[in-house]
Amino acid sequence: MIGFVLRRLAQSVFVMLAVSLLAFAMFHYVGDPVEVMVGQETSIEDRERLREQLGLNDPVLTQYARFLGDLVTGNFGFSYRTRQPIGEMILSRMPATLELGFVSLLISLIIGIPAGIFTALRSGGLAAQTILVTTLVGISIPTFVIGLFLIYLFGVQLGWLPTYGRGDVVEIGWWKTSFASWSGLRALILPAITLGVYQLTLTMRLVRSEMQDVMNTDFIKFAIARGIDYRSVHYRHALRNSMVPVITIIGLQFGGIIAFSIVTESVFQWPGMGLLFLDSIRFVDIPVLSVYLVLIALIFVVINLIVDILYFVIDPRVRLKPEAG
Repeated sequence: MIGFVLRRLAQSVFVMLAVSLLAFAMFHYVGDPVEVMVGQETSIEDRERLREQLGLNDPVLTQYARFLGDLVTGNFGFSYRTRQPIGEMILSRMPATLELGFVSLLISLIIGIPAGIFTALRSGGLAAQTILVTTLVGISIPTFVIGLFLIYLFGVQLGWLPTYGRGDVVEIGWWKTSFASWSGLRALILPAITLGVYQLTLTMRLVRSEMQDVMNTDFIKFAIARGIDYRSVHYRHALRNSMVPVITIIGLQFGGIIAFSIVTESVFQWPGMGLLFLDSIRFVDIPVLSVYLVLIALIFVVINLIVDILYFVIDPRVRLKPEAG
């Protein structure tokens, strides 16, 4: 177990080094930081003095080492546009994105797993075919179209739900949560559904495929031949063995929701990290873009590490093949 975790940690370190190198290259070679920070009236002497203060005249390896050191110590620098510490900017936006991602993932699991089980066990029925066709349509429609449709239906026509913003939030330390106010919960519904539709379809189809594969295995047929009741076969044996690959996808889904919530946050003007990323692109705020890239990579790496450990604990075949890790 310890060796397995150490190997995964070593792989994670190499991944983060590669991402940090990419982020540094973007920071160092995409545009001139001095040109972004100063105006046209700034003299050449002032530009050179600022370049020296920022360490841009140092050797590239020295700058990269300093960039890595700042990332490790949490010193993310300042935004070119707002002159605010990037760490504070991200921390102020992170609760909105994490709560949106959590609710979206919860929706996809609560609906997707039962729907996947139902369509696997009743694959020839009309209800199962209807669900499959409906989800196929849902996965084919772009996310922003789904968001605009929900805004038009529930916000404009029916007037049931707010169409933008986060509503009222409650501060718990540095964390600003939407869960503690009715206004915040109502504002969370439409963007969470929009972001969760695609994940829901993936979850349902994966559970369905895995359930069907497991149901055709010899040990399930042997359990049925022994007279074990179908409910036990379906939910105790088949579902349990189907969930091993599903755990991997669920972990990656959450990372994907965090990373790719940009469109949804833009449609609903949700004040999360995705909207911050779009604003940074608009104003060529390279330091914020670099830190965002590293942060998203770190989220994926941590989630993958957790999933690998869960895989090791749940699936005995992984423990029996240490050389495959």
